[in-house]
Amino acid sequence: MSKETESYKLGNIRVIISETDDPARLHIDCNDGVYHSEFTVSRYEYQYYKRHLNQRISTAYKKQHESADS
Repeated sequence: MSKETESYKLGNIRVIISETDDPARLHIDCNDGVYHSEFTVSRYEYQYYKRHLNQRISTAYKKQHESADS
């Protein structure tokens, strides 16, 4: 199991950041209780583009809920 390095709430989305086997990459796990998503990003992306990453996560979850309501 990978070591959790950070976790935070993004609205109702729980975001957990963990290390991977590759020291240059991080594992991102997102869950809002209904939808679950996970992916990897480079440490550089996470460090310098975290705000953009959070906006993309929020937008993707909003679209999931909108399409489920349709």
